[in-house]
Formats: sequence, C-alpha cells, structure tokens
Amino acid sequence: MTSHRELLQKLLKGIETGDPEAATVVNEAKYIQHNPRTGDGSPGLAELFVRLAKTNPRVMFVRVFEDGDFAFAHNEYDFNGVEVAFEVFRFEDGQAVEHWDNIQIIQPPNPSGRTMLDGETAITDLGQTETNRKLVSEFAKQVLVDRQHHSIETYIAADLIQHDPKTADGAAALRSSLEAAENGVPMRAYHRVHRVLAEGNFVLCMSEGEKDGHHSSLYDLFRIADGKISEHWNTVSIIAPRSEWKNDNGKF
Repeated sequence: MTSHRELLQKLLKGIETGDPEAATVVNEAKYIQHNPRTGDGSPGLAELFVRLAKTNPRVMFVRVFEDGDFAFAHNEYDFNGVEVAFEVFRFEDGQAVEHWDNIQIIQPPNPSGRTMLDGETAITDLGQTETNRKLVSEFAKQVLVDRQHHSIETYIAADLIQHDPKTADGAAALRSSLEAAENGVPMRAYHRVHRVLAEGNFVLCMSEGEKDGHHSSLYDLFRIADGKISEHWNTVSIIAPRSEWKNDNGKF
C-alpha cells in the first residue's frame, strides 16, 4: 500500500514532471483547497498545474512527514523564483481530499549563517511522537499565543539552532524576536494555533496571526531533542484579502 508520504511526493512532483498520473492522487469529488489564490476542487488544481508548467518548475523535497491521515512536507520550489514551502494534505482511502500550504520567498542566511532549509532531516524517536506534539502544543499556547515569553526556557534549548531568516541561534534571540515591537505593537503575533502535526522528533504548528501588521499565516517546524525544542524553521505568508480569494474555504 502506498503511504501518504509517497502520495504527497507523487502529486507535487507532478508539477515538475507533468506526469498525468499525479492527478490520480486527488479525489476530484471531495478535494478542498485552502490556498486562497487557487480555485476549489480539481479544476483549480488543474489550472494551477498548467500555470506553473510554463515556469519550467523545480520541486525539491527537503523533509517529508506522515501523521495519520495527514502528510506534510518542507520543500524548495523554483517557479521563476526560489520559494520555501510547507505543504499539508489530508487523505481518505488513498487519495488527497484537502490541502493547505504556506509559502515564502527564500531569504538570505540569518545572523547565524543558517538558511531556511538546511539542518537536520532524519526522523527519529517515533515512539515520542505524542509526547513531542504535547510539548510543542503547550509551547505554542503559552509562549506564542499567550505571550508568556518568560517561560521560553522551559521549552526551548539554550543553544537552539535557528533557521528563521531574521533571528540568530539561541533561546535568548528567539525571545527577543518574539518580544520585538514597533510603536507598542508586536512585529510578530500569534493569535491562534489551528493544527499541530507530528512525526517522531519533528512537530509542525499551523498558526494564524500578524507579521508587521499584516494578517498572516505562520507555520513553524520544530525538532525536539532531549525533551526540548532544539531546532526551528518557519515560513510567514500574508493572507490575501477576502476579495481576492478564489475559494470560500479559508486559509485554515
């Protein structure tokens, strides 16, 4: 039986190869699209693939995970410009029925010299999946949403490896980044965590909030080691105004 991880890769690689078999991964009757700029169902997906095919696309999988009915990936895309993406699919009976994503133009290395995609890729500690999901869920609620930044050391390793393009390594630098404000308004604010997905030592948070005053989706991938968050990647994407949406399903 083909895993959800493999199905995700078959579908997205079809953007690059033009393989018509990629379309068979999608259940056309049920497919729900949460990218506001893509039409609903299989017609919207077909239009997207046609448009991207004109850009000589390149799809590179960096990390791919599976969590029950979900598969999620951390990718690099080149559609006339390099982007970093998180892709999330929900499956039923071996076909994709729902899709979310969060895409950001790739940024230069951060103050610690790390990129948005480098770092650890090995999935380990499968028996700790639920423990790690709980740890990150508590961190997201207490520190990110409730802004209890004094608690950050409870969850974050002091020598955190950081891939956020504007933030250096370490728990202290992350705290400073989360506390940064302009005219008393947080530059990055988390209002709600919509979903937490996990496999082994990796956990993905799909959140809604604001970045520099813009309504945004914030996806954060964490790697857990020795009971603490030890590595962090993210993407931030402005959510298009409602008037520009091509479906009614919402970003989340």
